[in-house]
Amino acid sequence: MKNVIISLIFLFVGSISNEETLMWNETTKLTWADFKGQPDSESDAVALTASGITFGYAVKTSGERIVDFSTTVEAHFYPNKSWYLKEKSNAHILEHEQLHFDITELYARKFRQQLTKLKVNQNVKAQMDRLHTAINEAVNETQRRYDKQTKHSMNIEKQNEWEAFIENELKELNEFKS
Repeated sequence: MKNVIISLIFLFVGSISNEETLMWNETTKLTWADFKGQPDSESDAVALTASGITFGYAVKTSGERIVDFSTTVEAHFYPNKSWYLKEKSNAHILEHEQLHFDITELYARKFRQQLTKLKVNQNVKAQMDRLHTAINEAVNETQRRYDKQTKHSMNIEKQNEWEAFIENELKELNEFKS
């Protein structure tokens, strides 16, 4: 019987410290109380949502060969890096910020979907790393496009279009929620 060695490798985007985070949950929406960071006096923004995808994986080896792997992917909100200007904020802006977090969850689901297509092979770690890099680039581009098209929530029609689009995309990938 061959010896089976399990080696754990965790790669995280975002902080791996004991920093406070909120994991995305379809039944729990952000509130202004979740935004605990210090506002950026240099910014023209009224609010900022700091969110990201955490990713970890473990590979199971037999000798030098990878024989299996498992992954974890989660969308997180970082309260201490997220902020708002109380005197300028309202429910509409909070909905805009929530959608930033929802976009992060959408890309976490897309990442999970892509990971399910991977087969065990000796390059699987490099393949996961490439997927991870690509998904982070994609989520960042989508976040920028969302802000640009909605003019940071000021274009109500575009904001409504984005809300419907993201809601539909999340439903399409429902089987890949955590």
